[in-house]
Amino acid sequence: MKNLPENKSNSQAGGGLPVIQYWVEKTLSPQGLQLWQTLNHKSACLSCAWGTGGQKGGFVNEAGEYLQRCAKSVEAIAAELQPGIKPDFFQQYNINELQQLTSQECDDLGRLTYPLILKSGSSHYQRISWEEVYQIATTAFQQPAEKIASYSSGRSSNEAAYLLQLLMRSLGSNNLADCSDLCHVPSTIGLKKVFGSGTSMVSLEGLQHSDCVVLIGSNAPANHPRLMNELIQLRARGGKIIIINPQIEIGLVKFASPAFPIKSLLTGGSDISSLYLQPIPGSDVALFVGLQKSLIAQNLIKTEYLQSYTQNWQQILDYAENISWDHITKTCGLSQEEITATAYLIGKSDRVVFAWAMGITQQANGVDNVFSIANTALITGNAGKIGAGTMPIRGHSNVQGFGSMGVTINLREEIKQALSKLLRKPLNETPGYHTRDLIAAAELGNINTLFCLGGNLYAANPDLQQAKQALSQIETIFYVATKPNLGHFHGLGKQQTLILPVFNRFENPHKTTTESGNNFVRLNDAGKSHLQTDNSDLISEVKLITEIAHRLHDVNPINWRKLQDTIYVRELIAKTIPGYEKIGKIDQTQAEFTIAGRIFDEPKFPTFNGKAQMFVTALPQLSLPNKSAFGVEENRAGIVVILGTGRSYGQHNTVVYRSEDKYRQMPHRYCILMNSLDVQKAGFQKHQQVTVKGNAGELENIEIICGAIREGVAFMFYPEANVLFKADIDPQSGIPAYKRVPVFVYQ
Repeated sequence: MKNLPENKSNSQAGGGLPVIQYWVEKTLSPQGLQLWQTLNHKSACLSCAWGTGGQKGGFVNEAGEYLQRCAKSVEAIAAELQPGIKPDFFQQYNINELQQLTSQECDDLGRLTYPLILKSGSSHYQRISWEEVYQIATTAFQQPAEKIASYSSGRSSNEAAYLLQLLMRSLGSNNLADCSDLCHVPSTIGLKKVFGSGTSMVSLEGLQHSDCVVLIGSNAPANHPRLMNELIQLRARGGKIIIINPQIEIGLVKFASPAFPIKSLLTGGSDISSLYLQPIPGSDVALFVGLQKSLIAQNLIKTEYLQSYTQNWQQILDYAENISWDHITKTCGLSQEEITATAYLIGKSDRVVFAWAMGITQQANGVDNVFSIANTALITGNAGKIGAGTMPIRGHSNVQGFGSMGVTINLREEIKQALSKLLRKPLNETPGYHTRDLIAAAELGNINTLFCLGGNLYAANPDLQQAKQALSQIETIFYVATKPNLGHFHGLGKQQTLILPVFNRFENPHKTTTESGNNFVRLNDAGKSHLQTDNSDLISEVKLITEIAHRLHDVNPINWRKLQDTIYVRELIAKTIPGYEKIGKIDQTQAEFTIAGRIFDEPKFPTFNGKAQMFVTALPQLSLPNKSAFGVEENRAGIVVILGTGRSYGQHNTVVYRSEDKYRQMPHRYCILMNSLDVQKAGFQKHQQVTVKGNAGELENIEIICGAIREGVAFMFYPEANVLFKADIDPQSGIPAYKRVPVFVYQ
């Protein structure tokens, strides 16, 4: 492994005592009792899709292992247990004042407890009744189908997701944009083309049989801490972990998990990475083609496997063999020796899992990145056996469930036919808008009604000025949420903006289900909200959607109000969603389950010929613009770097819980992490205040922090940095390239 820079961090490991101290702090707070009760509630974690909870208990994973909650769970639950916003708050503060709040300040306002509306020309949100909400919704949804759209996030249940897409399709609209369009859509598209299934082929049990994990473009210690327990155990049984990330995350070098308290406290944590590679951002295809080339040269490929179980394999081998090492190494910035050593570790391992997050997907060639990883898994025979395969790591607790429920513009044919039968009419075949197309359509005035089931459509997008302008062209926007976020104050509709408060997952008065990133379906118990007082007026998402649908359709062809009992929603899911048949009886059996047809323990894939389809991936043409591209003179002091945006350690998606990031030594949100050599080259000093300029905007008074990041690369937090850039878009998936943004840093 490369030597870590001396200025890496004051911390010697991720996790450890700071995590335990955070738990103690929250436990001793006024919310402490409620927090522990909720942590033990039988419902899936609100945070990432590496889910815990469900019928086995709040601290238990699908394998029955205990102590599987993490600090991300505590953060999310503590935020939901905040008191309700005071009844007169929105009377006191006008929209201009609310727009001055940061993401963290928005979240810290507390829980939403009654419906609100901001009308055009008004300066304040005003309280309204649910009856008024339904009247507005009935009118707003009676628009031409192509002018109605939805956007959603993974905080909701399968039942709410299913009802959302059913409502939209009953109206003839396919405009079902989703937060996955901005994170893992290349995984879904790429894996579906290769293997016939767009999710992880590795179960938790399967991962526990692996002897090597290649973790690419992920900061799991911050975003998926539960996964770290599996990596610790893999190293303990003699396995190898290869980390591929332009930035050295200290938790990926060493991690102290509270699930292993003796080892964490006595030894300072567990070693994680066996090998750590820092490629140029956006160059992953070059690295993986290089790995393929080296595997061929070292005679470590599985030719018989390729012949029996794959299509187009010879083209992949020919392409890798014919690409020069010079081209590969110059593109990815790694040496042939580093790539060869990595290939040897992979090729000599028996069961390799290739796992990745948004460092792979949020690129202008995100789908090709996924293809190149899948190709590497296939030429080593690591797909279709226990302990091996491809495993995208999804960052939102039920984002995968939304896709399964049909919240997508790319609906599977069998689901399309089943829904047509249910709705007693053919579904509209007009292609729908994914998230970036939705913003473009709104900017042109082509959207009249937008229904946002969770999420933060405004802040999650690049070019926040464009996002704000686009949303301002939509007549009516509905925001369904538990707490305020930036979008509620900046993403305002042309005529009216409504904020609709709902119960969260552990408060719903009915049972719901969710799906983990490893295809395991959880059953969430009903609960009760601490906000059920005389001043609060919350409802469930299921009731909200079904009541709107009833007002629009009555009982034709579905008795929508009957579906307010989620047992009946699950019966419909069982009849229309392949692999989900068991959900129809889950209330009787109480048996959580792994979705059929997704975990591949043998190399038989649901493609047209039963074989994995392999695709040649061309090396990307990467370059950096000159200073003049940013509208400044070439002699202007400063430096052009590749910026990647991401979360801090105290953050979940766009929700900020803590402003600092102690592992990266970034004390607040307006910092830029840079390599010390770049800082010297530009004539800067650490902690200096600089301006960062992208192709859409600039941010002033940004503090330089020196850290363990590749030379020529920088890092800033989103959503704050999203104002800087108009991102390149992957033509195969529509995802913005958040992880490769050229910026100019200057005084």
